[in-house]
Amino acid sequence: MILLAASPALADGLPRPLVADDFIQPDPAQAKLGQLLFYDRILSGNRNIACSTCHHPDLGTGDGLSLGIGEGGQGLGPQRMAGTGDDRIRKRIPRNAPGLWNLGAKDLHVMFHDGRLSAADTYENGFNSPAEEWLPEGLDNLLAAQAIFPLVAQFEMAGNPKENEVAGAVHNRMDYAWPILTDRVRHIPAYAEGFAGAFDHITRAEDITIADIANALSAFMIWEWTSFDSPFDAYLAGDATAMTPMQKAGMALFYGNGGCSTCHAGPLLSDQGFHAIGLPPFGPGRTRRFDPMVRDVGHMGESDALEDAYAFRTPMLRNVALTGPYGHNGAYPTLEGIVRHHLDPLRGFEMWTPDMAALPDVPWLAQADFMVWQDSREIARQKAAVSLQRNLMSNAGIDALVSFLDALTGESAKAGRLGVPNSVPSGLPVDHGLSE
Repeated sequence: MILLAASPALADGLPRPLVADDFIQPDPAQAKLGQLLFYDRILSGNRNIACSTCHHPDLGTGDGLSLGIGEGGQGLGPQRMAGTGDDRIRKRIPRNAPGLWNLGAKDLHVMFHDGRLSAADTYENGFNSPAEEWLPEGLDNLLAAQAIFPLVAQFEMAGNPKENEVAGAVHNRMDYAWPILTDRVRHIPAYAEGFAGAFDHITRAEDITIADIANALSAFMIWEWTSFDSPFDAYLAGDATAMTPMQKAGMALFYGNGGCSTCHAGPLLSDQGFHAIGLPPFGPGRTRRFDPMVRDVGHMGESDALEDAYAFRTPMLRNVALTGPYGHNGAYPTLEGIVRHHLDPLRGFEMWTPDMAALPDVPWLAQADFMVWQDSREIARQKAAVSLQRNLMSNAGIDALVSFLDALTGESAKAGRLGVPNSVPSGLPVDHGLSE
């Protein structure tokens, strides 16, 4: 209590330190089971991609790409290719694969770049989600609910209609596919035994549900990637020597004239709100149903409110130095680039060039990658929606801000706790890492 009373957090008006009680405490046995599922391609329609393919620890729990290469691709990270023949990808993933840090925070109430999943009682099941009233019962938390949606996304993990039974079921209604994936897991003896050992209500394979699979995945991600041991966290807890002088100068700008903490607020460094910051658009976009335009309307796609056009959720910033490229579409390859954009978004919009995007070569999609720039009215709408004010800052100030963002990297972030399994119960290949 005395330490907290004298801590820099209280003295300088900074957020309070994060503590273990701010996070869901996962069951170790469920986390171990979730680790295997996270790296197992059995949960994809064509058994060719796992959660880890786009969220790998070697890549800061992302994929190192601006827009991912999902189902049908080959390889890992920046070297991932778009596939060949009938298996080649038909579309880039519309948005950047976000990092998975601290998604077990108890105060977290909204997920996805556009906020299409949130804690709410809209459908009397505890969540407002794309599955509406068909969301499975028994999900432990928001992260568990999030975990099942990539499994039934056509271009992420499900595959294309007529390719497999999962994709075919999704084409009718997404909740028809989850029992098919569950049945696959049930029929693998090691998983049946693992679920019986990790969940009290499961005594036989037939008891396993998609909610149990989701809860195991959630337990693993929370166990593996809860992070609050960065130099900044040590400073907040009272260690005035934890950060360098430059990092402290950047922190002063972050919480002062830089205005960063207006949105990156609170202990999680996010207000969990939505803001239009004018990131240069590219890729297939993600818009409202029946919208014929190639664009990404952001939170408006969820809220249908014009004031939410082109606004995206404020990301949390722990371990941000590990999670590039940056922005909802990965428009900027470096922290300096995204910081400069925040400080002068309209100039950033004008000065941005397509070569800054980390997009693996996909010749059959190249024509659509930057099609939105041909629509002058759409570009004007996106620029007009920007809510950030220009904030002139010296190069030295920008360097200090970047140094502070580096101070948000946890000491144990790169090591993890369980790591990558050598093998998985399905016997399918595992994304071991970039050096494999």
